[in-house]
Amino acid sequence: MLRDYVPIAILMAVAVGFALVSLAATHLFGPRRPNPVKLSPYESGVPPVGDARLRFSIKFYLVAMLFIIFDIEVVFLYPWAVVFRELLAQGYFIFIEMVVFIGVLVLGLAYVWRKGGLEWD
Repeated sequence: MLRDYVPIAILMAVAVGFALVSLAATHLFGPRRPNPVKLSPYESGVPPVGDARLRFSIKFYLVAMLFIIFDIEVVFLYPWAVVFRELLAQGYFIFIEMVVFIGVLVLGLAYVWRKGGLEWD
């Protein structure tokens, strides 16, 4: 059984070895010509303005978390929708289970909506 994993271990060793050799080669043989332009900060081709450590509104993080929560729901809904007909032939348990899952998500959305998490003032 252990010998079944030997090709995987060899592949991983080759990948890590290649990465290390590439990094070492660029470090040893790559040109080093630092100048003020190369050492300056870079922001999408525009000279930086102001401090990089500004405080962001918590609303940005809230929107990001809501996006992640409702985006991950699609990860569970899509495979279920693909095999829906085959699952329905076995019974209605899977359908009821998904209705409960969507219901919990709708309750979460209603809670966020009622608390004003979707308001942008």
